[in-house]
Amino acid sequence: MGTIIIRAVGLFLIIVLAYFLKRIGFLHKADGSSLSIIIMNVTLPAVVIINLANLAIESNLLLFVLIGFFWSILQIFISYFVTKRKSNTDQQFFIYCATGFNIGNFTLPFVQGFLPSGVPLISMFDTGNSIMLSGGTKVLSDRLTGQNTGVTFKSVLRQLFSFIPFTCYVVMLVLRLISFDLPTAFLTVLEPVADANVFLSMFMIGLYLELRLPRQDRHIVFQLLTLRYVMGLVFVGLFYLLPIEPLAKMILCLLCVTPVPLFGVVNSVIAGVKEESVGVASSISFLISLPLMTLLLLLLGPTV
Repeated sequence: MGTIIIRAVGLFLIIVLAYFLKRIGFLHKADGSSLSIIIMNVTLPAVVIINLANLAIESNLLLFVLIGFFWSILQIFISYFVTKRKSNTDQQFFIYCATGFNIGNFTLPFVQGFLPSGVPLISMFDTGNSIMLSGGTKVLSDRLTGQNTGVTFKSVLRQLFSFIPFTCYVVMLVLRLISFDLPTAFLTVLEPVADANVFLSMFMIGLYLELRLPRQDRHIVFQLLTLRYVMGLVFVGLFYLLPIEPLAKMILCLLCVTPVPLFGVVNSVIAGVKEESVGVASSISFLISLPLMTLLLLLLGPTV
């Protein structure tokens, strides 16, 4: 228990350090974009390759791909029906930011630091999740809200395979299905790159952190975060009651309380939502998810 709390505090302090350096002008929010490029194209793919390199493909792993896909769809329909009386823009804000899972920038680094054995399950889940975040959610949102932005199946595929971590998921899955082993020397070189992912991800969150919001916009952000986390905690209760393997139960419960995904932020701004509202909702979600996920580890950890 003590180790979990110390590590969680360590992650929080990395976020605080980055935020402090931004506030005093030593670093800037724009530096977070550079870190994001490094994370998404270098350190996160390294984590995926390292953790899937010796993976034995089993049916429960492939099931996590489907869970990631269909769980996102269920969230979208729940968000749509809860917000039917809201304006079109607010409805899209909820659909994009109350749904989906922030895996690469938060959940995977978190699990990597606390529960490395859960990384393969997270990676498989993110394969299904990425299909929705990279275009599936936008297609469904457009249909539900009566928009027509011209998103096609071809554009979704192009977006998916331009997302380096997703390509790594697919390539590693194929390699493991044919039992192909990557050279040990190659994996050894990648290990320090993968180890840097946790620090860089938490530091990037601190640089992006925004906590100032006009009073008139606070209510909508509060409603969105309430929906996201109430929905998540309901799913925690459901998964806790399921008679499934402890590690899978832990990972599913942690996924219930992940922060707002980056794609949700981007799509919300494109839909016309105020950047300040989206930025604050995203920032606060990180500050909510870190203690919630730590608490779930403390409560469920002994069973894993």
